[in-house]
Amino acid sequence: MEKTFEALGVSEYILKALAEQGVTLPTKVQLEGIGPLLAWKDVIAKAPTGTGKTFAFGIPMIEHIEPESEELQGLILAPTRELALQICDELRGLLTHRKDVRVAVVYGGQRMEPQLKALKAKPQILVATPGRLMDHYNRKNIRFDKIKTVILDEADRMLDMGFFDDVTAILNRIKNRVNLGLFSATISQEVQTVSWMYQRDEVEITVEATNESKPDIDQFSITCTRLDKLNVTLQLLRSGAFERVIIFCNTKAMCQRLTEDLKRDGIHADCLHGDIRQATRERTMAAFRHGKLPVLIATDVASRGIDVDDVDGVINYDVPEENEYYIHRIGRTGRARKKGMAFTLIATFPEKAKLDEIAKFAEFSITSMMFDKYGCLIPEESEEKPQQRRKF
Repeated sequence: MEKTFEALGVSEYILKALAEQGVTLPTKVQLEGIGPLLAWKDVIAKAPTGTGKTFAFGIPMIEHIEPESEELQGLILAPTRELALQICDELRGLLTHRKDVRVAVVYGGQRMEPQLKALKAKPQILVATPGRLMDHYNRKNIRFDKIKTVILDEADRMLDMGFFDDVTAILNRIKNRVNLGLFSATISQEVQTVSWMYQRDEVEITVEATNESKPDIDQFSITCTRLDKLNVTLQLLRSGAFERVIIFCNTKAMCQRLTEDLKRDGIHADCLHGDIRQATRERTMAAFRHGKLPVLIATDVASRGIDVDDVDGVINYDVPEENEYYIHRIGRTGRARKKGMAFTLIATFPEKAKLDEIAKFAEFSITSMMFDKYGCLIPEESEEKPQQRRKF
């Protein structure tokens, strides 16, 4: 018999909120993480994207809050503003039937005034990016002395992005911390170092990418010239296969240029990258999340907070520079037990070599496709190619 949230000791008001979201049974990371965190134990969890990590640490944190106290009691650190906002939204969703527990979010790129207003409302849970959190702490806008639980979400990315010093400075200042949770897609050397420095008798959780947790994604590649990448992208977008798609580029310049090219061709598209103002990024992300924007174009860094369950497909306009980036990109689709598609456009031999390396590294099967004379996608091997005579 499968274990339920109720059997894990989850409160009635959270059970009701979960039921309203269609969440009935806990995932593996929730099943193994909620109990230890409820028991105030340290946890280090390695779990793929899309396995329900936010609820795994969010539910125990909410359960531990003393609503009658206006002190800050729970802290969640995230590497990017998009992820911080996403976590905040999910926690507020769990608190639909509990109005005496308040959640706030602070992050870089936004003016201080709205965040100061949110902090004056005395939140018991705070979601933050490390740099902005230290800004507020140094200005004495936040006190750490009553914080009991600290969670590092996407710990590997946060520490890899250069936040190691900020994170350790924050942890060193939280003197009354009872437990620490590290949630990460990979356990890097930096994550191990933080665990060794700050955790004691930690519970280790590993969720492998099994058939149940692994996204169901068909992966394809299309070989074309560099100049033809735009036309191939337009063909894919106009094929009717996607209602909502994310296109990944390696650079901010390419991201911006492709957005403008697609708009000129009548495609409703917008982009996310580091040079765009925060308010604009938030509007773009909200439009995409609510189904008003069908095509989102993003760089790898800007995409880290995108957590939308019904993305139909991903197009890698550029082959990613790192193996892990490819896994993270395609993990945006095929979620919530829905099937997804991922297309990678190859224009040069180095791009093909890189994709072959990624497939070998991740043990993925990537099928080479081509458009036939009717504009239909077919496997590349299925069309007989005329043999070329060699020239001597």
